[in-house]
Amino acid sequence: MDKLPVPEDLSPAEAAAELEMLAAEIARHNRLYHTDDAPEISDAEYDALMRRNAAIEAAFPELVRADSPSRQVGAAPAGHLAKVPHARPMLSLDNAFDDAEVAEFVARVRRFLALGESEPVALTAEPKIDGLSCSLRYEKRRLVLAATRGDGQVGENVTANVLTIPDIPTELPADAPDVFEVRGEVYMAKNDFLALNARLLAEAEAAGKEARQFANPRNAAAGSLRQKDAGVTASRPLRFLAHGWGETAALPGETQYEVMKAIAGWGFPVHPLFVHCGQVEPALAQYRAIEAQRADLPFDIDGVVYKVDRLDWQARLGFVGRAPRWAIAHKFPAERAETTLRGIDIQVGRTGKLTPVARLEPVTVGGVTVTNATLHNADEIARLGVRPGDRVVVQRAGDVIPQIVENLTRDAGRDDYVFPTHCPICQSEATREEGEVDYRCTGGLICPAQRLERLRHFVSRGALDIEGLGEKTIVEFLEIGWIAEPADIFRLAAHRDELLGREGWKDKSVDNLLAAIEAKRSPDAARLLFGLGIRHVGIVTARDLLKRYATLPALQALADELIALREATPPALGETEAKHRTRLDKAIAEAIGVENVGAAVGHALADFFHEPHNRAVWNDLLAEVSPPDFVVETRDSQVSGKTVVFTGKLETLSRDEAKAQAESLGARVAGSVSAKTDLLVAGSDAGSKARKAAELGIRVVSEAEWAEIVASAQ
Repeated sequence: MDKLPVPEDLSPAEAAAELEMLAAEIARHNRLYHTDDAPEISDAEYDALMRRNAAIEAAFPELVRADSPSRQVGAAPAGHLAKVPHARPMLSLDNAFDDAEVAEFVARVRRFLALGESEPVALTAEPKIDGLSCSLRYEKRRLVLAATRGDGQVGENVTANVLTIPDIPTELPADAPDVFEVRGEVYMAKNDFLALNARLLAEAEAAGKEARQFANPRNAAAGSLRQKDAGVTASRPLRFLAHGWGETAALPGETQYEVMKAIAGWGFPVHPLFVHCGQVEPALAQYRAIEAQRADLPFDIDGVVYKVDRLDWQARLGFVGRAPRWAIAHKFPAERAETTLRGIDIQVGRTGKLTPVARLEPVTVGGVTVTNATLHNADEIARLGVRPGDRVVVQRAGDVIPQIVENLTRDAGRDDYVFPTHCPICQSEATREEGEVDYRCTGGLICPAQRLERLRHFVSRGALDIEGLGEKTIVEFLEIGWIAEPADIFRLAAHRDELLGREGWKDKSVDNLLAAIEAKRSPDAARLLFGLGIRHVGIVTARDLLKRYATLPALQALADELIALREATPPALGETEAKHRTRLDKAIAEAIGVENVGAAVGHALADFFHEPHNRAVWNDLLAEVSPPDFVVETRDSQVSGKTVVFTGKLETLSRDEAKAQAESLGARVAGSVSAKTDLLVAGSDAGSKARKAAELGIRVVSEAEWAEIVASAQ
C-alpha cells in the first residue's frame, strides 16, 4: 500500500474508483473470513486495506460510500443456520500497531471527554484471542440464545451447538440480572487443534477418502461451531472465553474490571492475564508481558485489547462507524523464521489475477509448519529479488497466511526471476494496466481458472438473468463438459434427454430451464456486453457505449480501431513512458468519443479483442443470439437533459432500475454530487451526498417524489 499515491494526490474520480474497489475487495475478504472460514490474505494485509480506505475517506469525506467498509462489521450470516438480530450490535475494534498509536488513542479519549492532563484514564488489558465471536443471552438466568457475530447486526443461531461446550454455563446464579448477554470468543486450543486434524486424517485414511483438515485453530473453531448437526460440534473440543457483554437489565459494577470479575464469578472463563492498568505505561507493560508468553499460551492470540475502565466514560464516548471509541486492539508483530525457497508457482484466480506463490522448505513459524507463502505480485518479487534457491525470512502476519519479508541471499549469482507474460492455465496474454500491480489473464471465458465465475456472472440477474441456471447447475454442466463458454448455454437443448436421466432433473425443471434460455435469444445488447465480464465495462458503461455505437459488431469495430491505434502510437523520440501513456490515453478517449468513458475502458476493450480466444467466444456467442440494436427511448420530463444522482437505500426499486428510469426520462446519472448535479434522489441513510447537495443548493427529493416525477413524464 505504501507505493500508492497519498490520498491528497488522488483526483476525486480516482478516489471514488479506489473506494469502490476497496469496498468490493474488503467485502470479499470479510465473506471469506467470517462466512466461509477460508481467508485468502493475512490480518496485516487486511488491516492495510482498511487503513487505505480510511485514509481516502478522511481526505474525501464527500465520497464515503453507503457500503463503506468503515460502516461494516464481519459479513452476512451463512444460509444454513437461522438468522437472529442482536439486541445490541456486535461491533469490531479499531487497531493500533505501535506504542505511539496507543498513546494517541488515550489522547483522543482525553480530548473527547475534555479531561485535564492530570486526570488518569484507567484501562483494562487482555489478550485478543483469535476465535469466533459469540453472544450468549440469558433470560431469568437461563441460557435462551447463542448467536455468532454475523454482520454485527444479525448473526446465526448456534444455541444447540453452544450447549455442547462445557465452559459455558446454562444457568446463572440468583444474583445475576433477569437479562444479561455475555460476549466472548469460541476457540480451539492449539493441542486440541492438532489432535482434531490427526483424528480427521486417520478417519479419512480408514475410509479411503481424501482428508479434510483445518488450516488453523480459528478456522477449526468456526467450522465446528457453525455445524448443522450439534452432534458434530459436541465431538469437537471447543472452549469459550468471556470478554464483554451486550444487552443487560442491570450491571454488576461501575467499571469494565468490576463487571468482568462478576462475570467470572458466575462461572465464565475470563483470561487470567486480564488486568486493570493505571494508565498507558502499565498497559504497554502488560502488552509486552503477554507478547513474551504468546508462544506458550494454549490458544492463538494476535494482540492485546485495551478498554477504558469507567463505564460512564464508555457511555459518553460511544461509537464511531463500526467500532467503539473506548476500546482498541494493539496488534502483535508477525512471527518469523528462515527457510529455503524451492520454487515459485503462479496461481490464477477467478477474476484472472496472477498470484505468485512461494514453495518453501518446510519450516515451523509460531507453532505451525509452513510450506507455502504468498509473494503478492511481480513488483514484490522484484523488490525482494527472490529466486528459487534463495534463503528467505518468512513471517505469519496475523497468524493466517505466511509471506516472505526478506531475502538473505539476493547477492548470490542466480538469474532474476522472470514473471510470466502469459497465463499458465490457458496461455492467453497476461497484462497489467497503468497504475496497477497485478497481472491478469486476458483469456476470460476460455480460461478454466476463470470459467465458473465468468459463466455465473454471464447468467446473473444484472446480465442475461437466466432463471434456473444458478451456480450449482453451472458447476454440474461444467463437470460433465456440456458448457465451457456462453454460447454452449444456448446449445443445452441438445442434451435434454441426457439431462432427464440425471438426479434431481424432471420434465418440468428441464423444460423450464430450456424455456428460460430460449427466452434470451434476443437479449438486451448492453446486458449481453456486461455479461461478458470485460474489465471496466459495467452495465452503465455498456449502455453508454451502445448509446453511441448501437450494435455489438460496431463495438467490435471500435475495439479493432483501438488496437490499431495502440500499435500506431509508439513513443516519440525522447518521450518518457509516462508522457507516452498520457498521449496514448488521450487519443484512445477521443477515438471512443463517449462522455464518461475513458482510456481504461478503451484499453480493456482492446485487450479483450486482441486475444484470439476471446474473438472466438464472441463470434460463437453472436451466432447463437441476436440482440436488437440498442435504442434509448426517452420521454419528455422535468429531468430531461439534467444530471441526477441517487444516494442512500431505496425501498421500492433497485439502484439499477432507478438509473434505468432516469435514463428513460432523458437524464444523465452520475455517481457523485458536484456543481453540475441538478437533482439528488435521497433514500434512507443518504449521508454525505445529501449534505453536499444541501451545501451546493441542489434540489433534493425523496424516493416517493421521484416516483411522482417518473409517473408525470410524457
